[in-house]
Amino acid sequence: MQHAEPHPSGCGFLRQASTFTAAHAVINFTTAMRVARLMRWKLSFVTLTTFGFMTPAAATAEDGDDQELDEISVTASRVANTRPAGTYSSIATVLRFDPLTELQSRGLPEGQADVTVRGGLFENTGFKVGSVTIIDPQTGHYAAGLPIAPELLQVPDLLTGIDNSLAGFNSTIATVAHSLRKISDGGTVLVGVGSDALQFQSVQLANTSSVGAGTRWGTALSLSRSQGDGTVPDGDHEFERYNIHVQRSAGGQQSDLILAHQDKFYGWPGAYTGFASLAETDHTEAAVILLNHRSEIERGWWELGAFYRGLVDDYDFDRTTQESGAPGAFDHETRVTGIGVQGLRRGNALDWHYAAQLTADELVSSTDLTEGDYNSRNYAAARIVPSIDIERADNRVLTLRFGASVDWSNRDSSKVSPLLGATLRVTSGAGSHYYSAEYAGTSQLPGYTVLKSRPTGLFGGNASLGREIARQLSISAGRETAEWDGSLTLFFRQDDNLVDWTFESGAPFSRQANPVDIDVTGFEAFLRRQWESIDIVGSYTYLDKDADYGSAVVDASFYALNFATHRATLAARFRFNNGLELRWDNEYREQRRNPLRGSSDEAFLVSLALAWDPPGSDGFNMAVTADNLTDDDYEQFPGTPAVGRQVSLSVRYAW
Repeated sequence: MQHAEPHPSGCGFLRQASTFTAAHAVINFTTAMRVARLMRWKLSFVTLTTFGFMTPAAATAEDGDDQELDEISVTASRVANTRPAGTYSSIATVLRFDPLTELQSRGLPEGQADVTVRGGLFENTGFKVGSVTIIDPQTGHYAAGLPIAPELLQVPDLLTGIDNSLAGFNSTIATVAHSLRKISDGGTVLVGVGSDALQFQSVQLANTSSVGAGTRWGTALSLSRSQGDGTVPDGDHEFERYNIHVQRSAGGQQSDLILAHQDKFYGWPGAYTGFASLAETDHTEAAVILLNHRSEIERGWWELGAFYRGLVDDYDFDRTTQESGAPGAFDHETRVTGIGVQGLRRGNALDWHYAAQLTADELVSSTDLTEGDYNSRNYAAARIVPSIDIERADNRVLTLRFGASVDWSNRDSSKVSPLLGATLRVTSGAGSHYYSAEYAGTSQLPGYTVLKSRPTGLFGGNASLGREIARQLSISAGRETAEWDGSLTLFFRQDDNLVDWTFESGAPFSRQANPVDIDVTGFEAFLRRQWESIDIVGSYTYLDKDADYGSAVVDASFYALNFATHRATLAARFRFNNGLELRWDNEYREQRRNPLRGSSDEAFLVSLALAWDPPGSDGFNMAVTADNLTDDDYEQFPGTPAVGRQVSLSVRYAW
């Protein structure tokens, strides 16, 4: 396939106009057919029509958002800017400057982003919606590429330690967990233009109706599109995303159905190879069907969900060459289904926390993932964590947690991991403080790109790699008041058989998936303070790693040893009386040296936005946003060019 023109596979209407028209809000017949093919929907037209029109036309209004840049939650958000300058928002956007996560991107973060936590790798962080973790079996590089609009979701929780062991699935270090937002009446229209021929549009519509006996139905629709030339040559993108959300709520119960599709093309030189002379492109079509039900019961709650995810991937390491469909074309198709349950049952003595998930995946076809013994795999996980609260008269509560996680697969060994933790919380009129210590064991299996790539070449795989195991001990202390909260955490982790991609300096074009045992030591400090017109969030993280690659000859790695020894973030929001708000995110890092990195190992990244909500405007607002304001050339991956400065102007109307 020739990619001299971006996105040659059926999204031509995205290039026709610079302003948002009604035509952009309609999924044409060609796109609908691609969605149906990708999802393998076994639904009749009558069924689809029933879901689409069981309530009036819809989408989610953003609760409490009265500024141009989404206010997901002023008190809960750990970043200032929740909208990017270069495209529409995705679930990766709010993680860009998050003090507790590290987002490493190739080009736009919304194009492709690896999310790591506490020195882990991109495949060690899972993404959960409702009660299920939606994995990508091909590669963790696409884990954060869920096609679900963030407007349909609550601000995410970051789960680590025992919380990740309990609620996560096939993610050893952390889980980014999203709850489903309750639909409310209203809508928004967003139009933006920016540097490098950027244009983007987004529409959200929502409607609810009551049908008696406390039952409420809601329907939500979210449509977004974006295109631009990028800040470097061959750095162009074309994105489109469609979401339908149907919700039923009654009393303490909520049921949700989400149909989501995203067609995403982007180019970035040296994106995965690390060689800027190669004009790489990646074109993915992802589709998700999600069903979820949550019920509050007398002594706890439970939640049950199921999902389907399909992904068609066309990666080219050089867009100037002609594809033949033979090995080296890097065309893949995968699908994965899963069902999960989680909940809490309060007893007289113990509270029982539980979770389980069963997932089946399939590598449907691939031009290059042809090694190994299988193309499908089943996974299962079960967790049980009882807890007990020991209360004292001096407002001290000691919470003890203990339990285990069990991971199973029909293609690899099983693993039982212990979980143990204790937290002492002291409450007073001024707030509360706590001290906590915990031990958590986790495990996971690598994706098909690791297991089925040919053993030599540009991306050398290793079919013999198996279950990865992590054991982490952490000690933390924190303080919470009405005005501020903060925490300090010290952790030590042993990663065994962690999958890393390594190279030798003498043969940089030849990559190899190798197992590595790593001892990780880290320290995290976090502080958040709120005043009437100013919010401040600051953090500092220190990491150190001691790696053992065994007999493999390794000069450096692209992932396991691509980490910041020192990283600091500062987010600030300034609210002025005339409807102006300034949002400012900053990150400073000192990265571990890598022989292929062409930039400095230090970086100072800044995102700045000025949003204006004119008094009496009745829903109209606008914003100017700049990402990488300092135009820092820091290479997040060795050899991959940085995203340059991006500036955009957006206008939004909400009702």
